[in-house]
Amino acid sequence: MATKHEQILQHILSLEIGHKISVRQIAKTLNVSEGTAYRAIKEAENQGIVSTIERVGTIRIERKKKENFERLTFAEVIKIVDGQVLGGRRGLHKTLNKFVIGAMQLDAMMRYTEAGSLLIVGNRVKAHELALNEEAAVLITGGFDTNDDIKQLADEKQLPIMSTSYDTFTVAAMINRAIYDQLIKKEIVFVGDIYTPYDESLYLYTKDTLERWYVLNAQSAHTRYPVVDTKERVTGMITSKDLIGKDRDMRVEKMMTRNPITAQEKTSLAYVAHMMVWEGIEMVPVVDSSYKLLGVVSRQDVLKALQQIQRQPQTGETIDDIVASNLVPAEEDQTVFHAHVTPQMTNQLGTLSNGVFTSLMTEASSQLLRHHKKGDLVVENLTVYFLKPVQIDSNVIIRPKLMEAGRIYAKIDIEVFNGKTMVGKGLLMAQLIDR
Repeated sequence: MATKHEQILQHILSLEIGHKISVRQIAKTLNVSEGTAYRAIKEAENQGIVSTIERVGTIRIERKKKENFERLTFAEVIKIVDGQVLGGRRGLHKTLNKFVIGAMQLDAMMRYTEAGSLLIVGNRVKAHELALNEEAAVLITGGFDTNDDIKQLADEKQLPIMSTSYDTFTVAAMINRAIYDQLIKKEIVFVGDIYTPYDESLYLYTKDTLERWYVLNAQSAHTRYPVVDTKERVTGMITSKDLIGKDRDMRVEKMMTRNPITAQEKTSLAYVAHMMVWEGIEMVPVVDSSYKLLGVVSRQDVLKALQQIQRQPQTGETIDDIVASNLVPAEEDQTVFHAHVTPQMTNQLGTLSNGVFTSLMTEASSQLLRHHKKGDLVVENLTVYFLKPVQIDSNVIIRPKLMEAGRIYAKIDIEVFNGKTMVGKGLLMAQLIDR
């Protein structure tokens, strides 16, 4: 039987898109406490099926597909520009396809305004009306209001007309920034992107005997399985080591390792890779917020995803992307690297920022290990002995030197030069993920 938490989530999923949701209404409808209703609504927000907007409330939205990462809903636009809804609340869940800045004559403006777009304009009531009739939403800048008949038209069309105190240029920049941030988020791989789902993964129940492990092992050749209770919640892990010298009739719950390391769908790939390397484990159960088993992620899944990432073109650059693209091996020695200090890599004083400095050291070390065919690194410790300021537009030379390297461990000494002057020195110790 589903828990109250699950019943609330199912109820929210059954509501139509654009429906307004409140804690009190959910509690009354399903006969649960307001605390239970509040926690379930927050979980629904985490899952992307509702959105809470200041001065509007919580509304049911369509769960955004990952491939639509470059688009925003009008509900998200309201949050970005700190705006308020004047009319057409039931259209907040709709997707913004493009935005048009209304800094032109009306007839020219309408040539660019189409269904699904957002017209960003000031106190021009006629433009508000024409845009809504073209099935476009409206964002009024400068804190202006609009006429009541326009608000009524927005309600009829189920298209939001919104207002923000920011000017048009600032609003356009804020929306552009949000889209760019989503591009970067799209490139970050999460466990939810790569794990093997629950219905495909193999697991045992606490009341099973060890004989069940041997059956699963014969089917899959895996040696490590999650253990769940009667409510499908992960309570342990059992491996081949736990079975050594044990009778096959013994219960799994007596032999399993309790409180295992788990991951959630929004756990990043990098974090899982760190856990697997540091803890020396081959597989991690994937669970929801109530520890219910969703699936498993294996070390092989992680390695395949890491290899896939390196083959993908970058569309939204993070600082690490900028560092990697600026790091070029020297022609005469492929283990020495050059980097040009760009404005994005500096602090407010115009010198190379400390964070970018350490990123340069880490990336150079990573490329050195790949050059020596040692696999990818997971930084365990980076000690920086000293740093000197490096000005914008400088060309630095990074000299990583492999001091020790084993099957799963490496120690690298790094020196950074600006011309002939040493400007940084560090010692990096890392675990290795062999391909």
